[in-house]
Amino acid sequence: MTSDRIRLGDATLTRVIETQVDNLPVEIFPQTPPEAWGEDDEFTPTYWNDSGWRIAMQIWVVEVDGLTVLIDTGAGNDKARPLMPVLDNLQTDFLGELGRAGFEPGDIDVVVNTHLHFDHVGWNTVHAGDGWAPTFFNARYLISEPDYRHFCPDGTAQTATPQSPEEEATQRHVRTVFADSVSPLEGQIELWSGDNQVSRSMWVRPAPGHTPGAAVVWLDAGKPAVFVGDLTHCPMQLKRPNDPCAWDENFDEAAVTRRKVLTEATRRRAAVIPAHYPGHGGATVVARGDAFMVDDWLDFPPI
Repeated sequence: MTSDRIRLGDATLTRVIETQVDNLPVEIFPQTPPEAWGEDDEFTPTYWNDSGWRIAMQIWVVEVDGLTVLIDTGAGNDKARPLMPVLDNLQTDFLGELGRAGFEPGDIDVVVNTHLHFDHVGWNTVHAGDGWAPTFFNARYLISEPDYRHFCPDGTAQTATPQSPEEEATQRHVRTVFADSVSPLEGQIELWSGDNQVSRSMWVRPAPGHTPGAAVVWLDAGKPAVFVGDLTHCPMQLKRPNDPCAWDENFDEAAVTRRKVLTEATRRRAAVIPAHYPGHGGATVVARGDAFMVDDWLDFPPI
C-alpha cells in the first residue's frame, strides 16, 4: 500500500491505495479487438501486458473549502464477494494507511459514492458486533437517488426475475452488497439528483451508463479535475471511447457519457481521475479525432 498527495489549485488531493489486481482478462472489454492490446504504446506494461490488464483499488481524499471529502470507498474488509474471489473477504490495512496519510475516520466530512458497485462502497462500513456500522461516522454519504432506487430492496436490481443462473448469482451479490455497505448508513445518507453542489468548488453530476445513477465529481479550486469513477476502467477506453466494459450496465449510454465527460475535460483542461487507474492515477487528456490522448499525467509516483 502507498499514499501520496498533490495540490490542485487551492485543493489538496491524497491518493490512498487499498490493493491492486493484475492479470484481469481482456475479454472484459468485449468489443475491443485482440490486436488492440498488442499495439506498442505508452500504456504497456503499466496498464496491460501479455497476461491481461490491471487495476488499482484506490480512494481519493480531497481537502477543499474547509471540507475533507472522500471519493469512493474501495472493496472493504471482511465483505463476502464470491463473484470476484480476489476481493472476497479481503483483508488490507486501508484504515491504517489512511491514518498514516493524516486522516482518521472521524475527520471525513463527506463521502461520495460515484455508484453503488461493491468495489466503490466497501469501506462505507466496518464490522460492529454481529453487524455493520458506518466507517466515517461524522460524514454525510452522498448517493445518487437513481442508483439508490435501482439497487435498494425494492429496486430493479433486487426484484427483477433472473433469466439465468448467472443473473441469479448477480442478484444475490447485489442484495449482499446493499445490506452490508449501504443499508447500515441510514441516517447519514443524502440522496441527490441532477447537479448537486457539495461546496463552493465541488459538484456531483449524473454520468449514467455504467450504472443508472453513476456520477462524476467535478472539482475546480483553481486547477480543475473530474473524478470519473468507472466511466473508464482502463486507458484503452481513451483510445477507443466507444468500447464498452462488460461491467457497464448500459453499453450505449456509458459510451455517450464517456465521450461527453472526456470532451468537457479536454475543453476545461481538467485532470481525469478514474477510480482504478494504476500508474500516475489520472491525467489531462486531449481529443484526437474520435479518440483521446494523454497530455500530462498527474504528479503522483507511479504504481
